Amino acid sequence: RFSALQQFSSSNRSQIPVFKTCFCFLKENAKEFRSRPALTVEPKRLLYVQQREFAATTPADSSVSVIGSGDATTCHLVVLRHTGSGATCLAHCDGSSTFTEVPLLVNAVTSLSNPAKEGRLELHLVGGFDDDSKTSHTLSLTILAAFQKQKDEIHLETCCITDMNDVVTDGIHRPIVYGIGVNVKTGEVFPASFPQRGPAEDLRSARTFTGGEMAEVYDSSKEQIKIGPCRWTPNRDIAFWLSEDDNTILQFLSTSPYAEPPHFVQHIKSTIQFLLDHPSADSLFPGGQPQLFQRSEQGEWERVSQQ
Repeated sequence: RFSALQQFSSSNRSQIPVFKTCFCFLKENAKEFRSRPALTVEPKRLLYVQQREFAATTPADSSVSVIGSGDATTCHLVVLRHTGSGATCLAHCDGSSTFTEVPLLVNAVTSLSNPAKEGRLELHLVGGFDDDSKTSHTLSLTILAAFQKQKDEIHLETCCITDMNDVVTDGIHRPIVYGIGVNVKTGEVFPASFPQRGPAEDLRSARTFTGGEMAEVYDSSKEQIKIGPCRWTPNRDIAFWLSEDDNTILQFLSTSPYAEPPHFVQHIKSTIQFLLDHPSADSLFPGGQPQLFQRSEQGEWERVSQQ
């Protein structure tokens, strides 16, 4: 059950007053949310989630204070939290397989929550804008529909998506909020930017670039980031992209060429170069084991060996 969406989707006239109340609340909430300045989140105590990844933890985690993700244009950032246990999940969804992914997010939170613990599941959705291809609109509706199908009652608290996250600058539509963080100790969700997006940024981007599915990248029981193992097919043909101009890369490799952050092209070229340098992923995962990262005493994620 999805307590807020039920009012959105009902065609019953008796639901219309409830619908208006619900929508007005969400609209005002979105207006307030997008008006906040983005906080710069430094890497210490940050768990960064890339596209087509999710991570979940609890307030007891000594390695993570904030889970965050950025660079979302048509993508949507999803936060699900249980108010009783404080278990929190953040996902960066691009529409690749939403109906399969949403149950993973719900399970990630409920599995970290004591069933006897009072509280409720609260959902925060941020991302997308009024893009020409309506990719954001489609993803917004799909995510809402996917959560509505869940057996758990989920309360939609923040809905700063698509039209409610749109601004027109010089005649071009763009998102207002590109990134968010969630404080896993307090549950606060806030607009955010991230100077660093590691660890293993190129490896994780390569996994997504080559068609990897939504993956959980954090083991909260061990407080470790876990990447892979990944597989991709060698493809030297992608090398030509490295010599293409920025506009060509934006037009062909972005769902929103006029709304990407300034570092998008360099990020794509870095990912392609990584794939050319590693035509097979086998050497990156000795013995078929994932890459593991643990928080060091200095606050950085450092690679550790398999236990």
